[in-house]
Amino acid sequence: MGKAELRGKRASRRKRPRSQPIGRVVCALVLLILVLSASLAHAIAHAAAYLGVASCAGSTCHGRSEGNGKVVRQDELAILQDGSSAAGAHARAYAVLASARGQRIAATLGLGPASSAPACLGCHASNAPQGLRGPRYRTADGIGCETCHGPASAWISAHYALPASHASNLALGMTALDNPQVRARVCLDCHYGSAEAGQFVTHAMMAAGHPRIAFELDLFSALQAHYDLDADYTARKRRPDSVQLWAVGQAEAVRRQAALFARPNLASEGLFPQFTFFDCHSCHRAIRDGPEPRRTFEDNPARPIPFANPPFNDENMILLSLVASLYAPGEAARYETAARGFHRAMGQGAKASGEAARTLASAAASLSDRLAARSFAPASAFDAVAAVAARTTSARFTDYAGSAQAVMAIDTLLNALVREGRVTVGAAAGIRARINRAYEAVAAPERYDPPTFRRALGEAARAIAALR
Repeated sequence: MGKAELRGKRASRRKRPRSQPIGRVVCALVLLILVLSASLAHAIAHAAAYLGVASCAGSTCHGRSEGNGKVVRQDELAILQDGSSAAGAHARAYAVLASARGQRIAATLGLGPASSAPACLGCHASNAPQGLRGPRYRTADGIGCETCHGPASAWISAHYALPASHASNLALGMTALDNPQVRARVCLDCHYGSAEAGQFVTHAMMAAGHPRIAFELDLFSALQAHYDLDADYTARKRRPDSVQLWAVGQAEAVRRQAALFARPNLASEGLFPQFTFFDCHSCHRAIRDGPEPRRTFEDNPARPIPFANPPFNDENMILLSLVASLYAPGEAARYETAARGFHRAMGQGAKASGEAARTLASAAASLSDRLAARSFAPASAFDAVAAVAARTTSARFTDYAGSAQAVMAIDTLLNALVREGRVTVGAAAGIRARINRAYEAVAAPERYDPPTFRRALGEAARAIAALR
């Protein structure tokens, strides 16, 4: 073969289309798609399922009649299903839908039976997706164990067996409720609202008779406690800090409120704003007509809003201001600017208020991170009580909702001092009458009077300070 002929054959081979490698790539892609599809189907088929309260109810688990377990109490269900105590409120959540009040609300709103209305079940039951309900799951169990602890199918058989640890349980999908931020977000889904279906209480619902929404993380946690804070609990997790729970709860509440308000589909309802976000009693006041009308509200020094505009319900925003100044001073100026800017934007239109809400949510999120990462000194609760009743803060308690939040703060902080051994049970009982007078000042919104409340709050705070 001559050199010219050889060069021609080589050139011919170079010009031939390289279809074989492309074919391999196509085959590989098809195979990859098939593998991924199979993996996705497997993941969906084995998604964590809700097994129901009954799956936790064995006498060797959490269903004992007495709390005499070696590691945990083991009578947790008896506590959570107590029909007469605050600890049983979650288990009763579904049953109240069939009450006269529940039926009246549903009928007024045209929801059909409340016990099957999607708008109700998001927060009155665990309401697991249909495809993720185990054979023992019952909607009638109300807010069951898995609503807070997470769907149990992946971890129920492992969480009690050696060498299981809290970390291994979390890795299998158990919810990290020992983390203050995680706990607050789980609670807020129903105790304020979320963007998920059935987890937002509208103004129409409240007008039909639904209770007002309020949230305070540490107090709510104490009311729902079904565990002992013993050495074993501390070794497995960590001892919760009540001041941190309270502070992080305030930050996460503001973050959630602002984030939801920033969503146009929630911020308004037709022509009007969604009044759920606003202070109820700024509008629901006695109206008197006459030649010399008497004002029935006080100006609030931290709300730069147009005169007579309904204010955003800032009960958590007020307390987060003092939390920031006490425990995260480096974040305080940013938060205060965002909070005042948010109020100011209310008089500037929907676009401005939405942008300001996002800014406020970001500032609150940063505060939450800072508070969750720091430790709190034993005297922190005393400092917080003094700050709640201080003149610069108490001047902002011009409305019922903010004042009720302040009383809950005083109460939860006193309880924290007792739990930490800073105040004796007897000493706390000795000043309970003053705390109760502050509660009485917010017992009924129609009787609420700001000066009377501030006096009662000041007396309670001074009584606590005297125990320092």
